[in-house]
Amino acid sequence: MGKPKILVVDDEQHILELVRFNLEKEGYQVITAPDGQLALNLVIQEKPDLIVLDLMLPEVDGFEVCRMVQKNDEISETPIIMLTARGEEIDKILGLEIGADDYMTKPFSPRELLARVKAMLRRAAKKQAEPETAQGVIRVDGLIIDPERFEVVLDGTRLELTPKEFELLRVLVRSRGKVLTRDFLLENIWGYEYIGDSRTVDVHIRHLRQKIEQDPASPRFIETVRGIGYKFKEKVNVQKH
Repeated sequence: MGKPKILVVDDEQHILELVRFNLEKEGYQVITAPDGQLALNLVIQEKPDLIVLDLMLPEVDGFEVCRMVQKNDEISETPIIMLTARGEEIDKILGLEIGADDYMTKPFSPRELLARVKAMLRRAAKKQAEPETAQGVIRVDGLIIDPERFEVVLDGTRLELTPKEFELLRVLVRSRGKVLTRDFLLENIWGYEYIGDSRTVDVHIRHLRQKIEQDPASPRFIETVRGIGYKFKEKVNVQKH
């Protein structure tokens, strides 16, 4: 089996060349796109194992590319690293909320990018290699989690969760009652230790709460343990069928 295929999307030629050089030096297959429309075409045709995506793109911007990838069931689990000059916090939060797995700002360290690429691909490969185990449907006070169908239903309504939100919810439910640190969640869901910034977890928790909590400000399921992390409340009655 050959090395993973990576799609790099950026409208700056020197960035494309820099990222391509460093990835190919590690043995990865690299395809590139200078605009969002071509990127979408290539994602469908080539089905890369990972996407390095700029935000400020001609034709279709990076946010829309990410949204379109998330909507397509065939490619929705493709990891996305946003690599952009837009370093404002709102851009980062929006990127993570619409489904990006990571967010790096320019100027960037090629070594750090490689480390994140390797960790993310390692995590994806580990998940794919894990044997399918019948975990059964988990029912939590009106919340139904079906790992096999990748479905979550709340009070009879099917919720649209991103792959990361679903995995985050599943990990929290499996460890209900236990406090899970942000570092633990990053390592077990994203596959690496997020260097110097744990807001990735916070953003996904906030977005998840907006979908599963009747009142996100007073959560019924996911509790914040200040200064440490999060836990799925143990007092909620959980039954497996």
